[in-house]
Amino acid sequence: MPHSKLDPIDRMILAELQADGRMTNVELAKRVGISAPPCLRRVRTLEELGYIRGYHADVDARKLGFEVQVFAMVGLQSQAEADLSAFEARCRAWPLVRECHMLNGEVDFILKCVAPDLSTFQSFLTEQLTAADNVASVKTSLVIRDAKDEPGVPFDVLEARVNAAS
Repeated sequence: MPHSKLDPIDRMILAELQADGRMTNVELAKRVGISAPPCLRRVRTLEELGYIRGYHADVDARKLGFEVQVFAMVGLQSQAEADLSAFEARCRAWPLVRECHMLNGEVDFILKCVAPDLSTFQSFLTEQLTAADNVASVKTSLVIRDAKDEPGVPFDVLEARVNAAS
C-alpha cells in the first residue's frame, strides 16, 4: 500500500485519525462511510505498513513548566556516516532534545529543545551539546512565541495531487 496505492478511504482514515487520534473505531468508521470491522482492519494495516507510527497526546509544554524552547543549529567536524549516526544516537538520549533533523546546507543538524528555564538549557548547551564529540559549532535561537504548530501532513494538498494525477 505505497502512498500512491492508498485509496480514498485509507486517506480519509489517516486524515481523521491525524485530527483526532482518540476517536473510537465506530466513530471513525461512521466518519469515513464504512462499517466498523473493515475500518479496524484498514487501521491495523496502516499501522503495520508504517503509515501510522503511533498515537500521542499533544501536551502544552509551557503549562507543564517548560518555559524555554530553543532551536539549536549544529555543525559537525566530520560528516562521515558513522559520525552522523553517533550524533543522532546521542541526540536521542538527551531528554531536552525533542526533535533532531539532519539538514543539507550550512548546518548539519537542527535540534528543537525544551527546558524548564534558561539556566537548565544553558547547562545542557555548555556541558553536553557543545562538549559532545565531533561538534564544531552551535548557534541557538530562543523561541519567543509559536505562530503555528501543526502536526502531520496537509491532507487537502495530498487529495488535490491525487485528483490531479487521475
